[in-house]
Amino acid sequence: MSLVTRLTTRLEIRHPIILAPMDLVSGGLLASTVSRAGGLGLVAGGYGDDYEWLEREFALTEGTRVGCGFISWSLARDAGALHKALDSLQPVAVLLSFGDPGPFALAVRESGAVLMIQVQTVELARRALDLGAEIVVAQGAEAGGHVADNRSTLALVPAVVDLVSNQAPDALVVAAGGIGDGRGLAAALALGADGVLMGTRFWASRQALVPAEAQARMVEASGDDTVRTGVADIARGHDWPRPFTGRVLRNQFTDRWAGAEGELRDSIASVRYSYQRALAERNFDIADVPGGEGVGLVRSIESADDIVRSTVAEAEATIAKLWTIRDQPAPAAGG
Repeated sequence: MSLVTRLTTRLEIRHPIILAPMDLVSGGLLASTVSRAGGLGLVAGGYGDDYEWLEREFALTEGTRVGCGFISWSLARDAGALHKALDSLQPVAVLLSFGDPGPFALAVRESGAVLMIQVQTVELARRALDLGAEIVVAQGAEAGGHVADNRSTLALVPAVVDLVSNQAPDALVVAAGGIGDGRGLAAALALGADGVLMGTRFWASRQALVPAEAQARMVEASGDDTVRTGVADIARGHDWPRPFTGRVLRNQFTDRWAGAEGELRDSIASVRYSYQRALAERNFDIADVPGGEGVGLVRSIESADDIVRSTVAEAEATIAKLWTIRDQPAPAAGG
């Protein structure tokens, strides 16, 4: 069995898996490893405030076909990194997330890169199609990192699929949020998506730019250990707009400050110093560990190419099992 979808055809990849461009995590090595394994790796452009970092990470891909992703509300302040990337790095695709992608969509399309826009509601999906998005990423609320107040993946994806099918049938839908193994990939395809975008599972890979101490926390965690809060953003000095907050693993810092954001802002000078020190010392009782509700599916730190292969193999086995069940004769009445 081969998981050939419209996404694999459009992006010229073997497997319908895209790496989420996680800020300061999805570097060139991780992106190129996912691409070489048959998916599509996206290098993190993040806030667009460090083009030199992005350029260095692209150099590490050594000509592998990769894309990149940016945070739209931050690009609204300065889109220079995006335009430099389009001119010099020639990404295969660009994912715009969190905020209005309108001012940047045309530049991405005119560059020849595939325009991908991540959305959290059906209305945002409609806006993405109006802007000419070739791929709409429907992000459910169980995703790790930054999310919004919206429906879960299971409910959001088919609603977006229906909209796209009616409004722009040539556009594709990719599911994101809580997808950490092949069962999630199979489920996303059953919902009508053309593929998946995965973050948390690749965050826990050997190629991710993540301290081993943080990854160890994720291996030990379950989905019940996550919390949505903006306190890490406040501590880092990132002014995220509503309705976006970050899903992270609970720790002493979130237990102390989640729900006390006003007090945190009043104490920000001393708290920020302590937080930055915790980051430097890799003290994850204080520093944040982003993760979605699928963290319980992360049981070990593996190479990203092995994650791609095992995810596809499990998805194929899941689909084959469902076909086998379908072909079984119906049970006798009363049996």
